[in-house]
Amino acid sequence: MIIRSWDKVPNVDWGNGTSRRFLLAADGLGFTITDTTVTAGTKSRLEYRRHLEACYCIEGRGEVVDIDGNSHALEPGVLYALDAHDPHFLVASPEEDLRLVCVFSPALQGDERHNLDGDGFSQY
Repeated sequence: MIIRSWDKVPNVDWGNGTSRRFLLAADGLGFTITDTTVTAGTKSRLEYRRHLEACYCIEGRGEVVDIDGNSHALEPGVLYALDAHDPHFLVASPEEDLRLVCVFSPALQGDERHNLDGDGFSQY
């Protein structure tokens, strides 16, 4: 059994916020669970080429925008899943941080960070 508390897990700066990574590849479960904060007013170009991801909004507001420009509002109680390694934009409201519980498969190593300054979509 694995028991972890908020104050005992790494808080990684992923590029436009922080990610508390509760489960990692080293735990042997095959998936990662994070508690991720997206900083208010940020827009992140993201693509996961080696991972599938599902995110469940628990606080704040924002939107996820697909490559074709279709926007989907995020608010507490809304889940989105990137089931096809979808390039996307993750946008936090200018008024408040966006907080998501995310699941990655396969699991993250734990030190992954996005490069949001380059051209194209940041990936890992």
